[in-house]
Amino acid sequence: MQYLIGVDIGTSGSKGVLVDTEGKVIAEHAMEHGMDIPNSGWAEQDADEVWWKDTRVIIRALLEGSEVDPEDVAAVGLSAIGPCVLPVDKDNKPLRPGILYGIDTRATRQIETLNSDLGVQEIHDRTGQTLSAQSAGPKILWIKENEPEVFARTHKIMTSTSYLVYRLTGRNVMDYYNAPFYDPFFDIHKQDWDREWISRYFDPELLPEVAWTTDIAGKVTSAASRETGLAEGTPVITGTIDAASEAVSVGVVDAGRTMVMYGTTFFIIQMVEKLVTSKSLWSSYFCIQGKPILAAGMSTSAALTRWYRDQFAAAERMVQSSGGEDAYAQLTEQAAEIEPGSDGLVVLPYFSGERTPINDPDARGAIVGLTLRHTGAHVFRALLEGVGFGLRHNFEAMAELGAPPKEIRAVGGGTKSRLWLQIISDITGVEQVIVETTIGASYGDAYLAGVGAGVFDGFDTLENSWVKVKEVVKPNPRNAAVYDYLYAVYRDLYPSLKQNMSRLSALQRGEIEWTQ
Repeated sequence: MQYLIGVDIGTSGSKGVLVDTEGKVIAEHAMEHGMDIPNSGWAEQDADEVWWKDTRVIIRALLEGSEVDPEDVAAVGLSAIGPCVLPVDKDNKPLRPGILYGIDTRATRQIETLNSDLGVQEIHDRTGQTLSAQSAGPKILWIKENEPEVFARTHKIMTSTSYLVYRLTGRNVMDYYNAPFYDPFFDIHKQDWDREWISRYFDPELLPEVAWTTDIAGKVTSAASRETGLAEGTPVITGTIDAASEAVSVGVVDAGRTMVMYGTTFFIIQMVEKLVTSKSLWSSYFCIQGKPILAAGMSTSAALTRWYRDQFAAAERMVQSSGGEDAYAQLTEQAAEIEPGSDGLVVLPYFSGERTPINDPDARGAIVGLTLRHTGAHVFRALLEGVGFGLRHNFEAMAELGAPPKEIRAVGGGTKSRLWLQIISDITGVEQVIVETTIGASYGDAYLAGVGAGVFDGFDTLENSWVKVKEVVKPNPRNAAVYDYLYAVYRDLYPSLKQNMSRLSALQRGEIEWTQ
């Protein structure tokens, strides 16, 4: 019997699975971890104490918990949050914590510099992207300008997945799905680093080689074997960003399907027939060679529910700590008692700026319409609905490009909330398919590892045995009118608040000097 291992490192937690070649989960293991916010708008994680620690602990737990012989593991697949920026020295040791993806909004000035130097339209033409907080290129320049001692010692720049692959195999490589998010330094048409533009700012050799997700990056070294329990020589694929693996895990591998990842942030992958570009969305090629996608991402989604739980749900957390019902379940039950529309409460979910489709790192969260009649349950439901309005905004941007989502495949921890699933379908008017196995990215990583190792010849096996539809969540037409009304309010709020959001953002970043 052959087995496959998939490990995914997320924003607030990590998960791994060990499966057989039929897709049966033999063992799984999960861990929670934190995220450092040393300054307003920053988001960082320690590459060794979070990314690598979780990876090695999870793999060892999978092997020991299943009693599977490590020699029977055919391959390992990895994914992680991204794009991240991690400078390492000549010994490939991290020089600072990894700077996270679009929830880190520190590089606003560097975005302005690059837009001025290279031209907004020229950047879009070459990269298929518009510079935003999601872009890794400006964050590299931020390190160069703000931490010159670190940058002077930088030998290579890695992302989260490439660091983990390095720790397992000794090779630094980045996948073709990840690389375009290192804009403006990757030419999406040539599918290669844009050395002309990179050379204006730093040595192109700082960036890793690029390979497809399912390419074998290397084999487990003796050192990695000792730390993880994997057999030395086990193949490891290049891996990818978690969202791409999430899409694979629910069968989103062909044009016409859309994945929505219910995670700390929402991420959307829309498979399309041909590459199309937009200044409000992201264009790239998928982790499967030659398949184009439209992608979108919201900066905060389940991060909002966690924020609410941690800050305002002391009573629910106390019940949970005493052996009672999970705090999230209690909050969801309370929110379910509130009528759709939260009694006229609208949330702008921009608590960490916003990625698509507004691409504004200075955007800030807002809870609008509060009265003395509103309760915590109203606010919690409004948070769920605010994310739904943001998703609808992204769907409309896709529709403008001729690619309206017609079927959502939902995945991620947030899908455990039937209330949230129904809210999303009611607001967007789109059905959501829920599959039997919703473990997420790590499950997709395992399948991708099987493709890389030759266990599977393509993706036919995925749909035939690994991915099975469990249920379909359909929009409730009775709720359409109230959500249409509030969505119009939602769309009007951001333009009316944008200027003052920017002023508050400057204050939060410490850019306002007070005169005595």
